[in-house]
Amino acid sequence: MPYEVQGVIARGKGEPVTLETVHVPDPGPGEAVVNVQACGVCHTDLHYREGGINDDFPFLLGHEAAGVVEAVGPGVTDVAPGDYVILNWRAVCGQCRACLRGRPWYCFNTHNAAQKMTLADGTVLSPALGIGAFAEKTLVAAGQCTKVNPDAKAAVAGLLGCGVMAGLGAAINTGGVTRGDSVAVIGCGGVGNAAVLGAHLAGAGTVIAVDVDDRKLAWARDFGATHTVNSRETDAVEAIRELTGGHGADVVIDAVGRPETYEQAFYARDLAGTVVLVGVPTPEMRIDLPLLDVFGRGGSLKSSWYGDCLPSRDFPMLIDLYLQGRLNLDGFVSETIGLNQVEEAFDKMHRGEVLRSVVVL
Repeated sequence: MPYEVQGVIARGKGEPVTLETVHVPDPGPGEAVVNVQACGVCHTDLHYREGGINDDFPFLLGHEAAGVVEAVGPGVTDVAPGDYVILNWRAVCGQCRACLRGRPWYCFNTHNAAQKMTLADGTVLSPALGIGAFAEKTLVAAGQCTKVNPDAKAAVAGLLGCGVMAGLGAAINTGGVTRGDSVAVIGCGGVGNAAVLGAHLAGAGTVIAVDVDDRKLAWARDFGATHTVNSRETDAVEAIRELTGGHGADVVIDAVGRPETYEQAFYARDLAGTVVLVGVPTPEMRIDLPLLDVFGRGGSLKSSWYGDCLPSRDFPMLIDLYLQGRLNLDGFVSETIGLNQVEEAFDKMHRGEVLRSVVVL
């Protein structure tokens, strides 16, 4: 029987979100319906509301979520009703050239549910990142469900579904941070501080957090930063070099995604070092670097998609580390709120008052 639930809807560019009735169909082949228990309020949801992703309004917002599988459609074998899962927005296909080469984290044919959720009047909804989890229940492709240990609180587990995984993975998977490395992270919001945490987890000897907000730098200390730099007051490149013996960091992670921060990252790395871009730039942004510097400095310039994660591999492992007390995921949860408080959470995000507001259902 189809489900009627409450969900957070963005109807037009920049308009305040509304709480409305959403029609969720029974799962079809390869699909699952999930009872959402918690969903983080991510910058990407705000980008959707502001028309920064596309103009396929109305959107059912929310994508950083955990919950319990309610029902599955024909052919689904990896999850079953009652399973506790984190939702991911890159369900790998297993058949594309990346998957067949053994690199499924680069899958070129990720997929979502085939059926559409709708408003009560039949208007088709566009679920954020193919998930739409600011709702009591949502319909997803079964491959978007990753089973994890149910002992982890949903408000914490769901954060691995997007921002925290992006930052952790940028350090560990993309940047390849290892024991004794020096790491600098530019931008210490949710993703940047997750990169700080990832570098700390991987055993980096020096972890330098860079931001213009002392409050965010204080958070970075809590996640394992050994040094902080307020780049409003101090030249970030010079500071990073000074803290690394004049050489620059082995890995520099740009969690902002602007030309000026990318240039800082490029020149703040050591010779043969690695730059990782995880902050998402806008379409009009351009970077101008001397090609001789690109050649002469060596190393790697990388971008990180979703932390280059493989959810089936990374989510259960990270949840286990959290339950062992080795991964401070609780520190990202600034507040828990209801579905009717998402608009207020966007305002707090704008003001830099929170790492994550988390909707709990």
